[in-house]
Amino acid sequence: MSLAGVRARIEAACAAAGRSPGDITLVVVSKGRSPSAIQALYEAGQRDFGENRAQELAAKAPELPGDIRWHFVGPLQRNKVSTVRPLVVMLHSLDRRRLAAAWARDGDAPPALLEVNLAGEPQKHGFAPAEAAAAATDVIELGVDLHGVMAIPPQGEPALPYFEALVELRDALAEVHPTMTVVSAGMTDDFEQAIRAGATTIRVGRAIFD
Repeated sequence: MSLAGVRARIEAACAAAGRSPGDITLVVVSKGRSPSAIQALYEAGQRDFGENRAQELAAKAPELPGDIRWHFVGPLQRNKVSTVRPLVVMLHSLDRRRLAAAWARDGDAPPALLEVNLAGEPQKHGFAPAEAAAAATDVIELGVDLHGVMAIPPQGEPALPYFEALVELRDALAEVHPTMTVVSAGMTDDFEQAIRAGATTIRVGRAIFD
C-alpha cells in the first residue's frame, strides 16, 4: 500500500460511517523506519508520526523537520520520560499512576491518553475499563492534561465491539472530564472498523511502509 492508499481507505471508511475525513488524525507509526523514509512521507504532506522507543525517537527527531508532530505510542518507562516528553505532542500510552506522576512532574507536559486494557489481557498494559473513571480522576489530579483514551483490541476477535466499547467509555469519561475528546484506536488491519465506531485517531504503519 502507500500513504495515498491509506488516505483513500480513510475517506471511504468515513463516507460509509457518515463522518468527515477531517475528523480523523492519521498517526503514521514509524518505528524501525529510517529518517529518509519518514522524510518522504513528510514531503507528501504527512505531519503526525508515532514512535514506541525512547532512544529511537531521540535519535530521529533532530534529523527531521521541526514541525513534525511526534506521538509516543508504546510502553514508556519512567526513566525515559525526560527523553520523550520534550519531543512529543502526545503520549498515547499512559498506563499507570506512577507514570502519570512522572509525566506531569515539573509541569508543561504534553497531553496524554489513558491506555485501557479492554479485554483484561495479561500481556498488555493499561487500566481495566472498570478502573478507568477512578484512574482518569487520579491522573488529572496529578497534573496530567488528559485528552482521551487509547486501546488495542485482542487479536483473533472481532475488533468492532471493542472499539465501540472504547468510544462509549470515552463518552462516559467526557461527561466528567470534558477535555477527554480523543479515541486512539485502529491500526493497519482494523482502522476502518475503528472509524466506524467513532475513533478520532488511528495509528497505521505497515499499510504505509510495506
